[in-house]
Formats: sequence, structure tokens, C-alpha cells
Amino acid sequence: MGCKLWENEDGKPWRKSVKQMSYELLLVSQFTLYGTISKKNLAPDYKNAMKSEPARLLYGQFLEMLGQSHDKIHDGAFGEMMDVQLVNDGPVTIIIESRQVEGNENDC
Repeated sequence: MGCKLWENEDGKPWRKSVKQMSYELLLVSQFTLYGTISKKNLAPDYKNAMKSEPARLLYGQFLEMLGQSHDKIHDGAFGEMMDVQLVNDGPVTIIIESRQVEGNENDC
């Protein structure tokens, strides 16, 4: 919420956050879609994806956490097919990943 990804009134980049801009957030869960391409047969491999119920609970906690600091949040239907259209704005893609917690590799 505090990442400064937008320009300010003077056009200087990386000065304003979602909250400062009063923007809305659209959250689309992809916990169960996390996959890699296997080296063996070059097909999608989902063994590292979180199982559905723990993912649903974690996603709900994430929504609740964001809702405590921002009131313009929308989300889709967890686990459902959704068509989402967006416009990428700018030459930058930022990927935010969480760190792997030791000892929890098999908890999903």
C-alpha cells in the first residue's frame, strides 16, 4: 500500500502510493495457479502451488489485512474462471514475492 509507484503532481516518477492517489485495488487470486515448466516434458507443473483450502484462507486473511488500511478494494471469486482486462502503464513490471519460510515447504 505504501509502495510509491506513481508520479506526483509535478510529473516526478515514483513519488505517490495507491493510498495517496486514492486509487482502487483489484485483487485476483492466483494461489492455485502458481506453476513452473517441468524440465522433463516441458509441461506446466503445479507441485509448488498451495492447496485450495489453505489458499482460500490465506487469501481471505490478505483481503482483511488490506481492508484495514484501504477501503477501495475489489476482488474476484476465489477459484473461479475470471476474465480480467487491464492496461499496463509504463515500461516497468514489478513482481512482489514472499520469502519461503523454512520448515513450511510441505504445509500447503
